[in-house]
Amino acid sequence: MLSYGFMQNAVFVSLCISVLCPCIGIFLVLRRYSMIGDALSHASLAGITIGLLFGQSPVLGAFVFTSVCGALVEFLRSYYEKHTDLILSIILSLGVGTAITIISSGRLRVNADAFMFGSILTVTKTDMIMVLALSLVSLLAVAFLYHQMLYIAFDEEAAKVAGVRVRLINYVFSILVASAISVSIRIVGVLVLSSMIAIPVATALQLGKGFRKTLVFSVIFSAFDIMSGLLFSYYLNVAPGGLTALISVALLLAVILAKRLLSGVKGRKSHS
Repeated sequence: MLSYGFMQNAVFVSLCISVLCPCIGIFLVLRRYSMIGDALSHASLAGITIGLLFGQSPVLGAFVFTSVCGALVEFLRSYYEKHTDLILSIILSLGVGTAITIISSGRLRVNADAFMFGSILTVTKTDMIMVLALSLVSLLAVAFLYHQMLYIAFDEEAAKVAGVRVRLINYVFSILVASAISVSIRIVGVLVLSSMIAIPVATALQLGKGFRKTLVFSVIFSAFDIMSGLLFSYYLNVAPGGLTALISVALLLAVILAKRLLSGVKGRKSHS
């Protein structure tokens, strides 16, 4: 399988995704912004179509457009602080409306379906370079802003009082989310991309560990989900995105079931 160049490209990008997505996703989940991540995932389709329309990299197009949408989310938060669902609707309308308009215009020379469902055949060397660059810059930014982002995730108001530049960091974080989304579209696809941001984190949270251990387990679960999805999609000849999402949900349910079984066993031992 790995003797094929396209599979080597796909594995490389998958490894980048499996590390970057949980590192961003854990902050989204803790802030209860996972649905915003879903909205930005769907909005990335507009960036893809814009990139294809102008003959540029769809990954770059997705990154730029999703960054703009992420900044727009932060801007709208000051106007709809108690109505996050409205922000979700606005971003979805902007992104999906733009994508449908461009696709229906008939001006695209490339079929955008592969980006919706994910494909192991579409990863190019240029994409690999861009994915690596975005991943490295994003991970360095997370490491540099780690303590401030953690503070904001648990208590944004207290972070403001403590002198943390919350608004600026929120704008930076929106760009990091855009980066995680744009590096994932080739393999995972737009329609199920948010599953790789949220579900590995949700699985790790079931273990009841501290923040750092939860982050580590999120990366482990993410790597398992993506690499399994890539492997089975190759042999089953199906889109890797949907299969990866199914595996991630199955792993989450397996962890929940195992946790309940273990608690039941411990309960019986304590009564005996």
